[in-house]
Amino acid sequence: MRANNVLGIIYSNAYDSAIPELTTLRTMGSVPFGGRYRLIDFALSNMVNCGMQKVGVITKSNYQSLMDHIGSGKPWDLSRKHDGMFILPPFSQSETGFYSSRIEALHGSMRFITRSDEEYVILCDCNVICTLDLDSLFEAHSSSGADITVAYKSGKAPELEDLMLFKTAEDGRITEAAVSGEGGEGAYSLNIFIMRKALLERLINEAVSLHMDSFERDIIQRNVSALKIYGYEVKGFARVLNSLQSYYDTSMELLMPDNRRALFVAGRPVYTKVRDDMPAIYGLGSNVKNSLVADGCIIDGEVENSILFRGVRIGKDAVVKNSIVMQESFVSDSVRLDSVVIDKNTVITPGKTLCGAENYPIYIGKGLII
Repeated sequence: MRANNVLGIIYSNAYDSAIPELTTLRTMGSVPFGGRYRLIDFALSNMVNCGMQKVGVITKSNYQSLMDHIGSGKPWDLSRKHDGMFILPPFSQSETGFYSSRIEALHGSMRFITRSDEEYVILCDCNVICTLDLDSLFEAHSSSGADITVAYKSGKAPELEDLMLFKTAEDGRITEAAVSGEGGEGAYSLNIFIMRKALLERLINEAVSLHMDSFERDIIQRNVSALKIYGYEVKGFARVLNSLQSYYDTSMELLMPDNRRALFVAGRPVYTKVRDDMPAIYGLGSNVKNSLVADGCIIDGEVENSILFRGVRIGKDAVVKNSIVMQESFVSDSVRLDSVVIDKNTVITPGKTLCGAENYPIYIGKGLII
């Protein structure tokens, strides 16, 4: 099974409602993460690192920032005359023109899928953060003779709408699938599916003709006995975002070197849009401990256990702890921040104090002046 014979499909808006604070003005795929990345970077990088050459990104709404970020796909070597990156705008039979389910989204993109020459297709979401060796997934799919292979993680499942939990046999075949949004303990889906393109087309057309709308219930769970559906366990660092709290917790995990090494694996880099900027500047009175600081930052205060995105400015006598400050935000002199998530282009005026807690971070919206 060759990677260049696999078509990639990425849902950029899946689970937008799970983190409304960050997705009101953008898609899930364009949510900033880790100081310089966007969430879609991980799915795209996983695909191109294994040699895939054609990727379609399904959009729904608020995808201007996503288009600005991925552009023609050049950072991922997907800017090509043939194949490469394709933006799939929303198309639906409903009056709004927006799809309301995964099945409807795939049906709206069926012309693109049908016209592709690849034999297989892999479906991914953007709220899953992991560096996945897709070559191993493809090999497992081929060697098992599976009709569908689902990537899963073992442990405490996040509370997420229509999340699937599995029971598998010794050979990896899924024997039971439950769809629930209440979490639980066990093997839970990462919403990464691989199958033959012809099978996907048949399943989607059948589902649409029967007015089905849940990919998890009506395609996977319904066909557990009829099709050979196998699981592929993902080990190592893999996180599913289902709330602002999970976004904050996963971001803070990157401050631990072992987690950074597990996510950013040598030989499988995570690509992103390149922005040429000056190195970070640390003023004479600055003090920075255990933090991720991107290029273009100017720091004159104290920063501890925090993540600063590109172009952030920290004023004199300001103290920033356990916080995430996104691109081009300005923290003025004598400000105190603790357990705060600050979105892009935000200004915190002098002398302000904003304190949340590690289990309840405060969120400050994009472009606000506090």
